[in-house]
Parts: sequence; C-alpha cells; structure tokens
Amino acid sequence: MDMSIIIDGNHRIILSGSIHYPRSTAQMWPDLIRKAKEGRLDAVETYVFWNAHEPARRQYDFSGNHDIIRFLKTIQDQSLYAILRIGPYTCVEWNYGGFPVWLHNMPGVSLRTKNDVFMNEMKNFTTLIVDMVKKEKLFASQGGNIILAQIENEYGNVMDPYGDDGKSYINWCAQMADSLDIGVPWIMCQQTAAPKPMTFNGWYCDEYKPKDPNTPKMWTENWTGWFKSWGGADPLRTPEDLAYSVARFFQKGGTLQNYYMYHGGTNFGRTSGGPYITTTYDYNAPLDEYGNLNQPKWGHLKQLHDILHSIEYSLTNGDVTNEKLSNLVMATIYQTKEKSSCFLSNTNTKIDANVNFGGINYFVPAWSISILPDCREEAYNTAKVSTQTSLMIKKLNKVEGEPSSLKWTWRPELIESASVQGRGDVSLNKIVDQKDMANDASDYLWYMTSIDVAKDDPMLNGTVTLRVNDTGHVLHAFFNGEYIGSQSSKYGNNNVTYVFERNINLSLGKNLISLLSVTVGFKNYGPMFDLVGAGITSPIELVLNKNIVKDLSSNKWTYKVGLNGISNKFFDIDCASKSSSKWVSDPIPIYRNFTWYKTTFKAPLENKPVVVDLLGLGKGMAWMNGHSLGRYWPSYIADKQLCKTETCDYRGRYSNSKCVSKCGEPTQRWYHVPRSFLKDGENTLVLFEEFGGNPSGVQFQTVEIGSVCINTHEGKEVELSCQDRPISKIKFASFGSPQGVCGSFDKSENDSEVDALSILEKECVGRESCSFKITEDKFGTPSCEVKKLAVEAVCEEFTF
Repeated sequence: MDMSIIIDGNHRIILSGSIHYPRSTAQMWPDLIRKAKEGRLDAVETYVFWNAHEPARRQYDFSGNHDIIRFLKTIQDQSLYAILRIGPYTCVEWNYGGFPVWLHNMPGVSLRTKNDVFMNEMKNFTTLIVDMVKKEKLFASQGGNIILAQIENEYGNVMDPYGDDGKSYINWCAQMADSLDIGVPWIMCQQTAAPKPMTFNGWYCDEYKPKDPNTPKMWTENWTGWFKSWGGADPLRTPEDLAYSVARFFQKGGTLQNYYMYHGGTNFGRTSGGPYITTTYDYNAPLDEYGNLNQPKWGHLKQLHDILHSIEYSLTNGDVTNEKLSNLVMATIYQTKEKSSCFLSNTNTKIDANVNFGGINYFVPAWSISILPDCREEAYNTAKVSTQTSLMIKKLNKVEGEPSSLKWTWRPELIESASVQGRGDVSLNKIVDQKDMANDASDYLWYMTSIDVAKDDPMLNGTVTLRVNDTGHVLHAFFNGEYIGSQSSKYGNNNVTYVFERNINLSLGKNLISLLSVTVGFKNYGPMFDLVGAGITSPIELVLNKNIVKDLSSNKWTYKVGLNGISNKFFDIDCASKSSSKWVSDPIPIYRNFTWYKTTFKAPLENKPVVVDLLGLGKGMAWMNGHSLGRYWPSYIADKQLCKTETCDYRGRYSNSKCVSKCGEPTQRWYHVPRSFLKDGENTLVLFEEFGGNPSGVQFQTVEIGSVCINTHEGKEVELSCQDRPISKIKFASFGSPQGVCGSFDKSENDSEVDALSILEKECVGRESCSFKITEDKFGTPSCEVKKLAVEAVCEEFTF
C-alpha cells in the first residue's frame, strides 16, 4: 500500500480544494473558506501569482486581494491546512502563466530552462514568499497550517523540447527549494523524473503510481469542470462522475486529493490568459463564481467526504485485498484488526450490476462506486445523488427609487492623435512584438507608419490591398484617419496567424496607416509558451493587382501603448467627476466603436451576489467605482458545432467536450460585481466599448436560489433548504418513477396514489428547510421496482 500522509504523528488522508485569492475579493475569503470547511475539506490549496505580486521588477504588491498572508491566515482561522503552490509558474489560464512580462523583456533571459538571469529572478521571488511565510510562522514545522509546498508546475509535460538544459533546470529547482529549509515537503506536479515527490493532474488519477513506493499517492488537480474561452460552450462535469473519480482514487490507495477548482472565481482586470479565456472562471466548481453552493455537486461531495473520513483509519492502516465479483465489478477490502471497510466498483460504462458480496446482494450502477464502511451496509454510492439540486435565478434590482432603465452619459475615445496624426512614443524601423513594446501595461498598442507616394508610383492609380499579418487576437485598422475595418481570430485558432486585408485608395504624397492591435491575454501553457508572439507580425504589405508587393515591415514604425481614456482614467470616480463636463447626456450613440459610457445606480438590497447583464454590448472593459470587472465580450457567440444532441450521461470518462451546453448563445453575458466594490449610496459603472454596442439593456441583478429539488431513491434521508429564505410552495411531489429533471418533473402511471405534495406542504412550507426520510410508510407503495421521490419546492421571493 502507498505510504499515507503523516501529520502530527497521525496517518491522514487529505481532502483539499483550490481557491485562488486574486480571483475573489478579500471580503469573500472568510465565507468561501467556511463553506469549504462545511463541505468537509481538510485543506485549501492556492497558487502564488508572481505577476500580481511583482508587477514591476523589485516593486511588490501584497495589498488587498493580493494579501497572500491574510489569505493563509484566513484558512488557518478555520482550522484548515494549506497547500502552497509557489511555482512560481502557475499555468492556470492566468495571463502569461503567472510570469510578469518584464521578466520576458530582461536582456539574456530564457524562461523555464537553465538560464542564470531567469533562475536568479525565480529564486529571488520564491525566497521572498518563503521568508514572508516563515516570518508569520505559517509552515507546519513552525506550528502553522501549511503542510506542503510546490516548486515549478507541470514542467514534465513540456520538458523534452528544453533538452539537457531542462533537466538541469528541474534539478536546480529541487536544490533551490531544499535550500530554503521550510520544514515541510516540497512537491512537483506532472514531473515523472521529479527529484521531489510527484503529484498528478487530470480528471482521473486512480491508475497513477508514484515512482517511489514510499511516497504518498497525491492528486493536486482533480478538474471539477473546465474553463471557458471566448467562443466556447458552458462546461459541465456531473457530480456523479466527479464523485466516482474521488472514490476510485481512494479505493486504489490515494492519500491526498485536491479539487481544481473548489471555487474558481473571476478574472478581474486583465488577469485572464490563454489567450481568449473569459472573465468568468467558474469552472463548474462546488462553489460557483459568486460563492454560492453549486448544488447538488457541493452536497454530494460533502457526503462522500464524511464517509471517507469515517474510514480514514482503515484506509491508512489497513491491509488491502481485491476480489473480482463479476466482469468489471471489483471489491476492495481495507482490513485492520479493529474493522474492515470496503469499496464496490463497477467500471462498466453501460451495464448496472447486481452482485453478491459477503453473502449480501448489492445493486451497483454502471460507472459507480459504493462505499461500505463496515463492509456490509452501503453508506454511499457515487451515482445515487440524494443532495438537493438548487436552481439559481437572476432577479432585477428592485431597490426603491431605482429606475427601470439606467441613464447614460458618454464621451468618445480620442484616437485622432494616433489614427489621424500618427503620434506615438517610440519609433523603430521594424515590427515589434506587442509583449516587447507594451510590457503588459495595456491590451492596446498602436502601430503607425506613413508612405510617400510619387506621381509615377503605379500604386497611385491601381487597386491596392493593405495586407496585415496578426498573431491571433484583435486588429482595428485606419487609413488616412478613416476606419477601414476590424478582424479577430476564431475560437480554437488562438495560436495561428491570420491575415487582415482591405482595399485602400492611395493619395499623392503622404499616406498614414494606423493599426490598433488588441491582446486578450497572453499565452500561458506549452513548451516555450513565453516566445509565442502577440500583436502584429511581419510582413505588412501593400499589394497592387495581386502581383506587385511593397513590404512595409522595414518602414519607420511609430508605437503608442494604451488608449487615451484608460491612460487618463476615465473609469476613476475622482477623475470622471473632475471632467464631468466632457460626458454628454444626449443623444446617446449606439453601435459606435471606441466609445465610453457611464451610468450611476443604487446597489441591490440584501447581501445576494450581484451581476451586471451586458447583453447588447460588443467588446470592451468594465469598471465599477474604479474597480476593474475585467474584459467583456457578449457579442462573441459560442460555436454551435461544439454542442452534441445526445443527453448528458455521467457514465464513462469525462472530457472537456462532454456535456457542454449553451452553444449559439453569448459566451459570457453576466459579469460579477463583488459586493465589496459597491457603496451604500450612488455607484458608478463605466464601460469602454471597443466594437460598438447598445448599453440600453444593461441591468444589475442578484443571483439567488429560485427553487430546490430532490430526485432520489427510497430509504434516503434528504433535506430541502432555501438557505436564508422560507419555502413558499411545493410545486411538484411524486413517489414512484417520476420523469424529467428539476424544473420539469412529470408523474408516471407507476407513481404512488398517496398525495406526496400535500404531505410536504404541511412539513416544509414556511420553513427555511425541512428534512425527511423517503419511505413507503410515508409516501405509499408505487407499482414499480425502482422507487424514487421527485420534489420541487419554490423559495419565497424577498420583499421589501
């Protein structure tokens, strides 16, 4: 059996969940971590984000949402362990994989390989974090709660192209980490030749075996769903399959399992990478983007955690034997002197199993695992979900005096100095990569050049095409001050250069070409990902009649980083008020690109999470009271071809293309507005609209439970809960073989004749929660073999 984790002299299994501090606000941390503890986790895992903490070389930021020490202490306050993945490369769909772009621009640097410049910077940052944590005595060796630390991340997946220098680098990482003397184990992730204990990432980890048999079998990332890209569909990993992966891992000797993500959160500001990763990082996690319980996933896993903790002694001290019960059905027995605990697994993806084990008959559905704490009575099955499903709804802002539609003012983005006059800050006789020039200070970079056309130039009288090569994000083009078009890459085509072409009419004398390149997060994964280009690339050409080509790449190009409105902080409340006379109230232009919009509103009452609906807008950025909500792009429609017609089936191996939905709809319509960004009085929303859209439909809404459902088997003890509001109505209740899913149940002819709805109305209506056991004595005898109760209860609407 694999060696278990020993903490304070006790053999332990560890259940952990990833929560990233910059993807939520500091005000959300206590609630998120409390819900992680209530979900029966032992630990919280987080990466450390180098580019967040050292945005400029030797200039550090550990304030607000970047206060990692406060975050670790908040975990400690809940008596949970912490796992600190310093990296400092994170991947994590984060801009540039967590590396600061100034690092890329250092002379002589090569990232993630044997390179003195890089290794000195990496050691400096890693040492800084370790020293901060040591000073607060947060490592377990000091009496703190941090039980593991990670150096590097997922390097083994990409190491081969780095050759011998890659091997030297990873050995240096291990030696450097050891030299910091933290007193707890260092680990490496996805590193088969790791000089430190290796961990695994993926959807399933049961077959993984550590190279060293005395090393605990650890799983640092069990992917609870998947991230979203602009143009991508909504991912769903069913609670049945996720629970199956966890139970299977511990059945096969696992000791530490971490959910990635347990709470995904939001990519505020310009933090999302990819490129083309959305503002939302919900990840279909047990806690949703806003911090709500994602039911039934959260509750189904909580029940599993309780069962696993109840048999922890058997799992970490028992002798293990396996017994084949039938084709693809296996019993695993953990035997100690005191007791035995068992798993019954059915790995068949189609066929349910009825098996006899120890003289007792058991029903084990396909692709499921039953856990028998005493090797006799089934306490849990991964495919039998008895936790309620919560249907979340969005409600309009009903604060008193708030108008039904928002009143807007606007002002143009002043682009004339670049598009008409070609004014910039730096001039070079070459095309420069956007990372090199902008240094990640902005999404926006102007490339500008002029061409002098003589009388005898054949291009003066012919059809000329401007041809621009771009590395996959967004391009806006101007010729002699006139806008001539835009283009962006397609979803799934993020690494491929595309060609922008428009016909232009050259004039005698000077002609100005102004190209606004826009990035949507930098590449964050892959071998040498740091070298993947961004922005415009050579050649840039003028083509006459498809055969005469003039290459402008070596022209004098002038560059300007950013936009006027962002540089002058139009989104800042103080700056906006000082220049209020420049904001015009009437008429409000719509579908006008490069336009700023501003409105005020009163915050929704209560404490429910707040979202803003940006449907009708194109692409841009949003700010709430000066806080960046991130990029928005509701005009980007999810590819219709990504969704399949068959019903989502939890059985069988999961992938990020399985069980996706909402194709043909905006990739992201709703944008999180943390309560900590809002004030009691007047609040200001500022939008920069890049493509052109209509702000008239923008609305603020709250996210809350609309109704709750149960759909589970006889014999289960269940609970219906509207959390902080009473149950107002039982919309549906029937016992037998009711059909449908939460929100659309129907009775069947085999259902019991007992009026289950009336029974539950008496027990549940008017209460915030009600619990009961599903029995024939209570709900009657249906004429079917499999007996289930389906209930939908409506939660009372809050009134003021």
